[in-house]
Amino acid sequence: MLGLGNKNIGIDLGTANTLVYVDGKGIVLREPSVVAKNTKTGDIVAVGNEAQAMTGKAPASIEVIRPMRDGVIADYDTTVSMLKYYIEKALGGRGNKPYVMISVPSGITTVEKRAVIDAARVAGARDAYVIEEPCAAAIGAGLPVMNPIGSMVVDMGGGTTDVATISLGGIVSSCSVRMAGDKLNEAIVSYIRKNYNLLIGIPSAERLKIEAGSASIEKAKEMGNETVRGRDLLTGLPKSTEVTAEDIAIAIHEDLLEIIGAIKDTLEATSPEISADVVDHGIVLTGGGALIKNLDEVISDATQVPVTVAQDPLDCVAKGTGESLKSIEVMKKK
Repeated sequence: MLGLGNKNIGIDLGTANTLVYVDGKGIVLREPSVVAKNTKTGDIVAVGNEAQAMTGKAPASIEVIRPMRDGVIADYDTTVSMLKYYIEKALGGRGNKPYVMISVPSGITTVEKRAVIDAARVAGARDAYVIEEPCAAAIGAGLPVMNPIGSMVVDMGGGTTDVATISLGGIVSSCSVRMAGDKLNEAIVSYIRKNYNLLIGIPSAERLKIEAGSASIEKAKEMGNETVRGRDLLTGLPKSTEVTAEDIAIAIHEDLLEIIGAIKDTLEATSPEISADVVDHGIVLTGGGALIKNLDEVISDATQVPVTVAQDPLDCVAKGTGESLKSIEVMKKK
């Protein structure tokens, strides 16, 4: 058996977060895809949670980097260092080199896919393989992907939103847009700056999205206010202010429409037989974006198709990537 004595691992290498699944144990690690580097020596100072805590607070001698952008590698060397850290931490620094399965967006190029495989090998993998995120998400959500039944999944991550219909173990139609959690955060920062003359950081925008974000502007009117702190652009001094849930809904509205457009495009490119299955079984939402309030209802209204949020949507890609380790013998022969 391949990897006998090894703990092969699956990695959800996300723009915002990295999750690691160890064969036989499940998800053992979930940390931000962030690295802190000394700008003078080039040494890695911190990775993951420790590096995330330095965001916006590090001195000039330390650069806090997110090496993944829009679901692909933006800084190769830093990504290798991050992967090496996570692989060693997940395995407890013991054992032989593992075989690694990594999830990638469905829309990436062959060159971008090769960069992920090479980075994993350099980071310590015996060999590395990739699985497209919609397939991994569907497996992790428990959809019957190997059956002759059409399933549709929308995986909203940090850098990309991947939409796909899947049947008999493969993607039938898909669309990947670089519009996801990060872009929603940026939209909130821009809206608060424009309407409140207040400059806030990305972590504050992320908190507002999680706590007060709604895909429905009408329903947001029934929600409460949130306090946000930042720098007053008129005085340059620290300031706190109250923003409404309606503000947040308006801020992210246009970006959500683009995601809904991608879902519609994928449905239009799908065969009538698969479409009939999707209407019967519905669309399943995975990823962090699936947690935005009322998103399932808004997508359902726009597509006239039932929509449900997967159980543990944040973990679906990692679980599916881990489950695909069972087929690693097949991947090795490809």
